[in-house]
Amino acid sequence: MKFTNGFWAMRDGIVPAYAVEYGGHMVREQELTVYLPAKHIADRGDPMNIPMLTITLSSPLKGIIKVSAVHHAGAVVRGPFAQMNAENPRIEILETEEELIYCSGNLKAVIDKRPGNYRLSFYDGERFLTESGCHNLAYIKDGNTGRNYMTEQHLIDVDEYVYGLGERFTPFVKNGQTVEMWNEDGGTASEIAYKNIPFHITNKGYGVLVNHTGDVAYEIASEKVERIQFSVEGECLEYYFINGGSPMKTVEKYTELTGRPALVPAWSFGLWLSTSFKPHYDEKTTSEYISGMARRKIPLHVFHFDAYWMDALKWCDYTWDPKVTTDPKGMLKRYHEKGLHVCVWINSYIAQKSYLFAEGKEKGYLLKRTDGSVWQTDLWQPGMAIVDFTNPDACAWFQEKLKVLMDMGVDCFKTDFAERIPVRDVVWHDGSDPVKMHNYYSVLYNQTVFSLLERERGKGDAVVFARSSCIGGQRFPVHWGGDCTATYVSMAETLRGGLSLSLSGYGFWSHDISGFEQTATPDLYKRWCQFGLLSSHSRLHGADSLRVPWQFDEESCDILREFVNLKCRLMPYLYGMAVQSHAYGRPVLRPMFLEFPDDPGCHTLDRQYMLGNALLVAPVFKESGEVDYYLPKGRWIHLLTGEKKEGGSWQKEVHDYHSLPLMIRENTILPMGKNEEDPVYDYDDDVTLVLSEFTEGGTAAAEIPDASGNIVMRVKAERKGDEITVQVEGNKNYRIKNLGDGIVRDHSV
Repeated sequence: MKFTNGFWAMRDGIVPAYAVEYGGHMVREQELTVYLPAKHIADRGDPMNIPMLTITLSSPLKGIIKVSAVHHAGAVVRGPFAQMNAENPRIEILETEEELIYCSGNLKAVIDKRPGNYRLSFYDGERFLTESGCHNLAYIKDGNTGRNYMTEQHLIDVDEYVYGLGERFTPFVKNGQTVEMWNEDGGTASEIAYKNIPFHITNKGYGVLVNHTGDVAYEIASEKVERIQFSVEGECLEYYFINGGSPMKTVEKYTELTGRPALVPAWSFGLWLSTSFKPHYDEKTTSEYISGMARRKIPLHVFHFDAYWMDALKWCDYTWDPKVTTDPKGMLKRYHEKGLHVCVWINSYIAQKSYLFAEGKEKGYLLKRTDGSVWQTDLWQPGMAIVDFTNPDACAWFQEKLKVLMDMGVDCFKTDFAERIPVRDVVWHDGSDPVKMHNYYSVLYNQTVFSLLERERGKGDAVVFARSSCIGGQRFPVHWGGDCTATYVSMAETLRGGLSLSLSGYGFWSHDISGFEQTATPDLYKRWCQFGLLSSHSRLHGADSLRVPWQFDEESCDILREFVNLKCRLMPYLYGMAVQSHAYGRPVLRPMFLEFPDDPGCHTLDRQYMLGNALLVAPVFKESGEVDYYLPKGRWIHLLTGEKKEGGSWQKEVHDYHSLPLMIRENTILPMGKNEEDPVYDYDDDVTLVLSEFTEGGTAAAEIPDASGNIVMRVKAERKGDEITVQVEGNKNYRIKNLGDGIVRDHSV
């Protein structure tokens, strides 16, 4: 939201009250409260008739400082409030003649006490990070609308880039953009997004989370080109300044604060096939799709029934349409016998024709208007209502309906929609602020479904396929990128969305292989299959045609099979990365700068990524097969061809459909399994330990889990001279494949 008109003037009707100078402070236990008058106090009459802002510094976790800024502290602040984890870290508060210093771990906030010189600066030890100075923190009155806002601005350094803010399909580097935190169903080709997370991170290694679940507005080097500005409506603004010392460590700290992704089941890493958005879901038809994959020897692991498994005018009644499916329990049993897991599409909207509408209305489980009537709309489904997940009884009721499906044999749910949540003339069961609930509703929805799956299937075997999210939603994976189009441009914007989302702590991510809207060319289908199978989760899904490969061409079957086989062999590595995501909050899909923060060449890259910590992937975005990608410094080896390259420069290559840039980083142990048909097997049984190039003195380590996430094998390697010493703890049933030079000595214990 813009308030100024150039450097000197405000926009018409805008009246700011800026924090101008230090006006005293108070220390209470672990908190530091500082009073900031909006005018320089030169004599005893100056404090009259002026606003004052108050900031309170506290620390929920080591290395995180919470800044709470208020104008009128007596204002009512309603939730929902995102869940935050907190400990009682040791903090230190120091005072000098000119400064107040608040320290949590290596993060330091310094307040300038000199008259007329307010400044709040943040440091990583002695390294300056950013600051909010005079005329940055403000309370704003808009005389045109009668609305009031709190706003803050942080300095952007000359070579500083800003990233994140949830899933964004606009340019990966956010400098120069205006960004609004407002969940909407807008596809992947616009500035709006399904997953809005008010957390940004910069290449200097720090991040800022605005603790507000509603409509946070950002101006990032846009209104003021040297500032990141964020603002919210109301009398208070609260943000967490997070410093891990590096971008990856900061993402880890962010997830320590807001929650880490659950560990998803290993079977979910396999290939998902959807019926797509088509109405012909009888068992004969769906069985033909499944048997078609089997005849072509394409491994298939999850079969997904999309919307039309229910009657079209009854979305949602969570009941199989009897006109199409006469024996759902028997059908699901037969599919389980084929080794498949089953997912079904749901949303939290209840059409008036659904039998659940009357039931929900009678029991008070549906969102209401302020006059007590049920809120309804004809947008999407005739007369539809919305389940009120702020009501615990409504959550239990909703879970009951889904449990019936689970008892039939459904394994997981695609939790679609939840973006079109009204904010006017509505009242939530728990009294939540409707504007703040608009985004946060998605978290409650996914939490309700995910907790049911964990309760019924056990932790580690729960997974959803979610589209919308907000702060903390990463705890309930998996999330997919929404409605993309069958073009290379849309494939690239899909990747940008995934890269941005990963920086908000989302460990697992997927997308509609070959695009949701329209139908891809055979060329694009094959390229997107490569990209899709080198993502944490892989789903064939679309709108107007089934995405089985033989509908494109027979070569598409070959390419899909090859990359499913490759992904299954990579499961000892990929599931190890999943365990790290659950334990530390590290995303499986990683922007290049997250792994190479000291390489400026990586800071703007958005057409390639790291898959875990060891594999560089550069999808092909041109029909010609040409691809340009950047290799950071070091020695790299192509996983599929064994070709060696020296990094520190751009590469230009042409790849056929059987290949793409898939490079192993130097000093890497890449565990690969023997099973190319199934993502679930004993990952340490006959595992191949692929060694990349090792530098002199280079070391590497790898942990291999079982399919439940328990570490069952540990490997270390170190090079001295011409020898690479390998040590293995755990199962001895392994082999070593050295792609680099050097002589391998196996010194396992």
